[in-house]
Amino acid sequence: MLSNFPFPLLLIHAVFFLCSVFFSFLINGLLLKFVRTLGIRNEDEATIRWSVKAKPALGGLSFYIIFLFSITSYSILFEKNALFENHQFIGVLLASTIGFMLGLFDDAYNTKPWLKLFAQISCAFTLIVSGTYIHMFSNVYLDYIFTIFWVVGIMNSINLLDNMDAVSTFVSSSILITIITTIILQNDFSNPLLFITTGVLASLIGFLYYNWNPSKMFMGDTGSQFLGVFLASVGIVFFWNVKETSGNEIPNKQLMITLLAFIVPIIDTFTVVIKRLSMKKSPFIGGKDHTTHHLSYLGFSDRTVSLIILAISLFSSFLIILLLNFIEWKQIYFVPLIIYFIAVFAILFYISNINKKDANHP
Repeated sequence: MLSNFPFPLLLIHAVFFLCSVFFSFLINGLLLKFVRTLGIRNEDEATIRWSVKAKPALGGLSFYIIFLFSITSYSILFEKNALFENHQFIGVLLASTIGFMLGLFDDAYNTKPWLKLFAQISCAFTLIVSGTYIHMFSNVYLDYIFTIFWVVGIMNSINLLDNMDAVSTFVSSSILITIITTIILQNDFSNPLLFITTGVLASLIGFLYYNWNPSKMFMGDTGSQFLGVFLASVGIVFFWNVKETSGNEIPNKQLMITLLAFIVPIIDTFTVVIKRLSMKKSPFIGGKDHTTHHLSYLGFSDRTVSLIILAISLFSSFLIILLLNFIEWKQIYFVPLIIYFIAVFAILFYISNINKKDANHP
């Protein structure tokens, strides 16, 4: 097996990854030095954000710059026109750009909710038209509707999860690491999404230096909306539409792998929505009632909370890598895996309800 392993290609990807981490670190440092107000709409935002200090939301700019750098680098190093002849890739590029622009406008002008939703649905339609949609039902229109809910849901989940230093960065990185590891183990180095996903991961690692508690900057809606649509897209390709060696798709495996990959944003979003609706509050208004916040109320430091979230994400990623690369799927596996998911959900939901601090807690 090792004799067929493409070490030169691995070296190219490794060098590109290190260069992208350096560029991300450099770009964020320059942005932090020269721009101090982007993403800070007003000082009252500190009452919604976990941080008591208003900080610039610049991270998303570096994410998108490295994303474009990845596309350009792939076109130079590999097949020149391969990416732009691929309709699915064009869809991912356009949808990610719409998400980036949506976030940029939201950070600058505080976009109206209906306009934000319209842009998110547009991201989903762009993916569907280009051929990237979830294969789950016998009726393709149900697949389309489910894809819209998935894309809009993940864009909002990643946005909601960006509520404490490094949390959203860690979760997003874990999802990308799962995808990259699987592609490498399957020896699929010709897949252009490996190069691009590596670049996005590198941008997150370079940003993490500035986002680690106590952070100097946030990723803002610019970052969370871009990451949301990009993660939703690659989630469709590598999790929802995963195929067996026979070419068949197994619905409960697709569902379980996706739940594990996005375990933290899914649980956090459902917990917040359930709690706010039970208190007759809008689930769309920011607050300090997320699972991460309640872990902090228990006495954990912000750094410890982010590491707890990272541990949950990485363990779930480890399970996915086993299922995709080393263990042949059997229907019985669904039972312990769904028990694990429900257990994590129950623990975090319980922690979020054992104290009475609400969304307006200082």
